[in-house]
Amino acid sequence: MQPSAVANTTNLTASPSQFYTWQNYRCAYEVHQPINITSEGIPLLLIHPIGVGLSRQFWQRFCREWYNTGQRNSIYNPDLLGCGESDMPHVAYTPSDWAEQLQYFLQTVVQKPVIVVVQGALLPVAIALVQKESNLIARLVLSGPPAWALMTKKSPEWQQNFLWNILDSPFGSAFYRYARTPKFLHSFSTRQLFASDNAVDAEWLDTLVAGAENPASRHAVFSFLAGFWRQDYTNFIASIQQATLAVIGKTASSISQDNRKETPDECLAHYLSCLPQGRGIKINGRNVLPYESTAEFVTAIAPFINEVS
Repeated sequence: MQPSAVANTTNLTASPSQFYTWQNYRCAYEVHQPINITSEGIPLLLIHPIGVGLSRQFWQRFCREWYNTGQRNSIYNPDLLGCGESDMPHVAYTPSDWAEQLQYFLQTVVQKPVIVVVQGALLPVAIALVQKESNLIARLVLSGPPAWALMTKKSPEWQQNFLWNILDSPFGSAFYRYARTPKFLHSFSTRQLFASDNAVDAEWLDTLVAGAENPASRHAVFSFLAGFWRQDYTNFIASIQQATLAVIGKTASSISQDNRKETPDECLAHYLSCLPQGRGIKINGRNVLPYESTAEFVTAIAPFINEVS
């Protein structure tokens, strides 16, 4: 890490928040299991996206639907450092930091191979985790991976640090106070994340508002906005030997303003041409498929996961 510069369901059970210590930080997670049924198959490890108010709560709809369809895999759902109920140190987070946190989580808590399901632009964290702990990763599911140009073009280090320093300032604090209002969250979600305005519901907005209540949650968000994740991952993606399923929304769009728009078909083709054991599928929805198109997302990934269960 870089020091700072200046639901209700009847078909699953979730443990209360549990905690472990990594590098003297308190990190939160929960474990989901089917109710009154023995868990089967390889567990899932969920990696939530980074954004205003986002945390492991992003996956709650997915977990409910997973068990409502009769799936039996246990689900490990951690809060990344800086998010949710995990500690929120004032640092600039990199994908490697979060990958090291998850590596420790796999080694000490899960202690068995998992299938990683990663949302959106947290794909670099999953890539770094594969590099660090390949033996504990059986397969990967990429939900709405970023546009290929974002994954293959490194942003200059000076630019990353410049943006971080701007955001890690009184200006950034003021911006975050506005960014965590329901008005901003609704506008951003309809413009950038969801295919349908109606899908931006009260559950979504209430979860984000609650998740952003602690102003220290801004550090993880600002680390993402500064672009510390923007590297050229081509060779790392090409080195992934695990079977990997890319799931892309039929109306997927890039959140970047400085790259040519990439169609979902183009995005999928790029990933499949690079992944040694890649598969792909398009489903309805835009950029937050496990939330917006939950049932269809579960239907799309279940056969891939059950192949090794």
